[in-house]
Amino acid sequence: MTHPLDPRPAPRRTPLSAEERIRSEAAFAPYVAQTLATEGRFRVSADTPDMVELFQSVAHRVGEMLQRPVVSYANGRYMVITFGDQDDPGLAPRPAVGPA
Repeated sequence: MTHPLDPRPAPRRTPLSAEERIRSEAAFAPYVAQTLATEGRFRVSADTPDMVELFQSVAHRVGEMLQRPVVSYANGRYMVITFGDQDDPGLAPRPAVGPA
């Protein structure tokens, strides 16, 4: 965000062309796959809908490359790509609370 008295215009982002998007997916996928394999998650700044969409596509491609379920979470500022293991206790349904 720029200061209200700053006379300079805020920088504008140019969306990726279709060719740039294809090249970006192909370039990022091996890097994200390697990071997932070694660290278990990949975090990236994704503060625009275009970047979220790009990294969701990367996550899908990585899942196909690694033959494992991969999930991505975005909060409008960052995106996290991680394994979506079915056996993960954090993803298991929670038991009902209260009297039966």
